[in-house]
Amino acid sequence: MIIGAPKEIKPQESRIALTPFGVAHLTAAGHRVLVEQGGGLGCGFKDSDYREAGADLVDGPTGIFSAAEMIVKVKEPQPAELHLIRVGQVVFTYFHFAAERQLTEGFRDTGATAIAYETVQLDNGELPLLTPMSEVAGRMAIQEGAKMLETGNGGRGILLGGVPGVEPATVTIIGGGVVGANSAKIAAGMGANVYILDVDIDRLRYLDDIMPNNVTTLYSNPVNVRELLPRTDLLIGAVLVVGAKAPKLVTRDMLKLMRAGSVIVDVAVDQGGCVETCHPTTHEDPTYIVDGVVHYCVANMPGAVPNTSTRALTNSTLPYIAQIAAQGVEQALLGDGALLRGLNVYKKQITHSGVAQAFGLKYTDPLSLLK
Repeated sequence: MIIGAPKEIKPQESRIALTPFGVAHLTAAGHRVLVEQGGGLGCGFKDSDYREAGADLVDGPTGIFSAAEMIVKVKEPQPAELHLIRVGQVVFTYFHFAAERQLTEGFRDTGATAIAYETVQLDNGELPLLTPMSEVAGRMAIQEGAKMLETGNGGRGILLGGVPGVEPATVTIIGGGVVGANSAKIAAGMGANVYILDVDIDRLRYLDDIMPNNVTTLYSNPVNVRELLPRTDLLIGAVLVVGAKAPKLVTRDMLKLMRAGSVIVDVAVDQGGCVETCHPTTHEDPTYIVDGVVHYCVANMPGAVPNTSTRALTNSTLPYIAQIAAQGVEQALLGDGALLRGLNVYKKQITHSGVAQAFGLKYTDPLSLLK
């Protein structure tokens, strides 16, 4: 199979979908790999590294999109890339379709196949291709939130861990999944007073067992959220509904309960955000203020640490890329239930129920198209 890895063009995005090791692995298996020149420079990989690994270096994206049978990326296709995608081509990347109708319908109309990293799901519910970036984003959420609490960034001037004689900040985390757990781990390690909320009692029991004493678990409901907001210095949105829009758990009205200079980091912004007042921002201009509350809503947070993020992501994606390349997309999908759950668009049909429901579009069972 011919596999193409173009340079990411989303602003402030320096990750790439294949490392030189990944190229060497695929070429050793007999596949041809095309990598756009300069695609890996932002995360520390030189063109010569890819060439030595067996890649063909291509100047610009057009040659990659026109020749590759499978395109591997990190972020969703941008408007300038959509017209390059061909009928029957496989695109394997983070799509987050449920957050953007125009992208969903635009990709559907290309006739290409969309397999979304974020909805590849094991039988036990684990999301193996979302987990590494959720780990990065969860840890970064506290790192960035702590910076935003400084007065120079509009915050209350609060040190997350406090000092002897001065109480630490209060961090509230809505969602106890991978993002939430990693956020809690870092916030607790910095000495903050941490609350983590979830609707899964078994998950709360697990978190209660593994977290230090400065982390309190609470059942997530509007009453508990409202009671916490007046004393919350840093709020982390860490809610995930696989493939679907995130529910709005903090409304505009509830925002008024927070003190001026408090900070919100909504990691769920990729899926529309779980805070009503959140909208996507960039690393270049990451924050804005509503009702005195600082909002940090960068939609590709791991892009700020591209070396770590690229290596963490490709550790997980490469086996699936190799599987699709070896078997062909149809056989790979039929033979692996996790990969099949990642299929979002196929033969101009929406094949993930969460994406279809987000926009009231028709859902088609993927098995009816594959068999």
